[in-house]
Amino acid sequence: MSEVRIANVCKEYPGHGAHDDAVLALERVNFEAKDHEFCSILGHSGCGKTTLLNLLAGFERPTRGQVLVDGQPVGKPTWERTIVFQDYALFPWMTVEQNIAFGLEMKKIPAQDREAIVSRHIDLVGLSGFEKRYPHQLSGGMKQRVSIARALAVEPHVLLMDEPFAALDAQNRAMMQEELGRMLASSDARQRKTMVLVTHSIEEAIILSDRIVVLTRRPGRVKANIEVDLPRPRSEADPRFIDLKMELRNLIHDEFQVEQ
Repeated sequence: MSEVRIANVCKEYPGHGAHDDAVLALERVNFEAKDHEFCSILGHSGCGKTTLLNLLAGFERPTRGQVLVDGQPVGKPTWERTIVFQDYALFPWMTVEQNIAFGLEMKKIPAQDREAIVSRHIDLVGLSGFEKRYPHQLSGGMKQRVSIARALAVEPHVLLMDEPFAALDAQNRAMMQEELGRMLASSDARQRKTMVLVTHSIEEAIILSDRIVVLTRRPGRVKANIEVDLPRPRSEADPRFIDLKMELRNLIHDEFQVEQ
C-alpha cells in the first residue's frame, strides 16, 4: 500500500524583516491519492504546487496539518519517496548506467543485483545502447529518461515529479508523455507506483492522471478534485478528453479572473 493523504495542510513562510510580511502558500489543503494512483496537481504559478511536492518529499514540514503516506507522517527524505526534477539533476561525471545505479548503491543493493536492475530500467525507458554515454552526450529527452529510470530503479513507494517535461520541446515532451503513459498501462506491477505530478499543462494532466487536483491562486486551496475515467492510451481527439480539458481550463481561468 502507498496511499498519500494531505490532511488540512497549511504552509506559511515567515517574513525576513519588520516590513516583510509572512507568506501563506497553502491553506487547509485536503485530498488523497490512492494506492497506485497517478495524481496531478494543476494550477497557476505561485499557487503552492511545488511547495506541496516538497512537503511530500520531506524537504519541508507543514506549518499545520499532516502529510501522510500509508497513514504515517512524512519524515526526512528517503528512497521510499523519490522525485524527478525539471532540470534532470544528473551527475555529469557519471554515465547513464552509473547515474541509474547511484540510488541502488545508497540502498546497498549488491553489485550483481544492481546490474540487472539497471539493465531492466535502461530498457524500460528506451535507452539501450546509451549505457556508457555521459549526460552531455544526451538530448534533453534522453536526460529526463535517465532521471525517471534512476527514480524508478530504487522501487519507491511514491514517485514525485516536479514539471519533469517543462524544459523539453513539444515533440520530446509528447514522446515522454507517451512513454510514461505506456509504463502506466503496463501489466508489470513493479512499474505501477503511486505518482504525484506537478504540472502547468492541462493536456499532460489528462493524458497521465487518474486524479487531477486543481489549486486556487495563493494561498493554494483545493478548488476541484476530479477523477479521470478515460481508457488508456488517451486521445486528445476523444470528445470526453475535450470536455474535461474545457472544464479544467474554465476552473483555472476563473482563478485568473479573480486575481485580476
